[in-house]
Amino acid sequence: MKKNLELDNIFIPAKIPSKKLMIILHGRGDSSDGFTSLPEFLDIDEMNYILFDAPFEYYTGYSWYPLPPDQLTGIEYSSNVLTKVLDELFMSDFNAKESFLFGFSQGALLTFEFGARYHKVLAGYIAVSGYIYDTYKLLEEMNEDVKKSHWLCTHGINDKVLAFDESKGQIKTLQENGFDVEFKAYNKEHSIESEELLNISSWIKLWKDCENV
Repeated sequence: MKKNLELDNIFIPAKIPSKKLMIILHGRGDSSDGFTSLPEFLDIDEMNYILFDAPFEYYTGYSWYPLPPDQLTGIEYSSNVLTKVLDELFMSDFNAKESFLFGFSQGALLTFEFGARYHKVLAGYIAVSGYIYDTYKLLEEMNEDVKKSHWLCTHGINDKVLAFDESKGQIKTLQENGFDVEFKAYNKEHSIESEELLNISSWIKLWKDCENV
């Protein structure tokens, strides 16, 4: 359905037609193929899903930005591309206020670095096992209206790729500066667990149900 976007993607339509959209951003070295089972786990019949491939090739997959210390140029490039793509999606096909941004690892960083600066406010933002490139710069440049939305950050206490304490500390900094982000720890490594996805699904449904009251 979404063949002409600037990023390659897999689109999975909702079982019940709607303008709700879940935007999925994978991690380094992965691709959209790695998240095709996510809709089944989240179990939200009225949710459409678009799974993007990052713009840079990385071995057999893709990445959103280069490895440290050269991340910034890639982060800015990917953020600009995501802005164009989401603007097109929200022009008529989908409703930003009913949509969610979901990222894992590098995708989680983009959920913060792009999502918090994006000019449209989404219903919710979910960052799994990631980090923030520059927490204080993000606080200075963010779209203040996103503070009115819902944010969830999850991380594994045994993560050997991206340190748990660094992620937790960054979220604490955001919280201390008026950014309402929920942080949840899991007994996992650098991965996504079934229990975690079930909890994320419940979190999405909670906000969706509250807005329908």
